[in-house]
Amino acid sequence: MCKKIKAWARTLKQQIFILYFACKDDRTPWYAKLFAACVVAYGFSPIDLLPDFIPILGYLDEIILLPLGIMFSLKMIPKKVFYDCKVKAEEMMKSGKPKNWIVGSIIVFIWGGVIILALMKIYSFLH
Repeated sequence: MCKKIKAWARTLKQQIFILYFACKDDRTPWYAKLFAACVVAYGFSPIDLLPDFIPILGYLDEIILLPLGIMFSLKMIPKKVFYDCKVKAEEMMKSGKPKNWIVGSIIVFIWGGVIILALMKIYSFLH
């Protein structure tokens, strides 16, 4: 059972790398790049939509949302681009995850905005 889970996680990681390279490829349509970029950003982000400390729900994004996003993104990418990016992804898997501080900063900014908006709503509700 543990080996199957590790293999599944490795496959997901490789698919995220494929999407990462597909986003950079000029042959990928703009709509596929946009959707794939969101999936990649979420996959590489240390911040989850549903925090992991929430019992059961915390892991649903990794178990359901991320794989669904990957599946839809991969269907939007042309086959030739997919195979070229798969080769690059296999090489990347050996060296580690790319660091993208811009995407991480955007995600932190979005979460900061959500928190500020929530606090403003709470404040206006109380007063």
